[in-house]
Amino acid sequence: MRWLPFQLNPDLPEAGIPREEYVARKFGARGKGVNERVTLAGHQVGIPFAYQKMKVQPNTLNAHRLLLYAERAGKQDALAEALFRAHFTEGANLTDRETLAGIAERAGLDRKETADYLAGDGGRDQIARAEVEARNAGIGGVPFFIFNRKVGISGAQDPETLLDAMEKALSEG
Repeated sequence: MRWLPFQLNPDLPEAGIPREEYVARKFGARGKGVNERVTLAGHQVGIPFAYQKMKVQPNTLNAHRLLLYAERAGKQDALAEALFRAHFTEGANLTDRETLAGIAERAGLDRKETADYLAGDGGRDQIARAEVEARNAGIGGVPFFIFNRKVGISGAQDPETLLDAMEKALSEG
């Protein structure tokens, strides 16, 4: 499994924006209800979403850069899980490079080496190219799954739908 870069909000400033402002812009009056529905769905599968802890809607460029870095170290999946946990259940500010270095450390990466990487520009061009490719392919949201480079499926899906897509990808092998 590989995590490919795709920013939902690539135009956000590098420091992000206040979460409340983001929700109001994106969802208007129904914004609070959106979070409540996701929180309830998460509770049913053991994910304790804590939107009330989120103060910043991040620009995720550095988080995506970090996922590329972690892939080279064989820690990409562990980092993805750590990023999701930090953002969605702890309210971590994913625009803060020190916070990202700490999350990377929890995923098994060296904190200082990670901080040094984040201080540079590595991975920015690769992410830009991948995002153009994804948008040109019609991808506009997450999650988006691509199985065996043949079958794509968008959105949160039930396990049976995902299994059907995997089996179709294998049969087209």
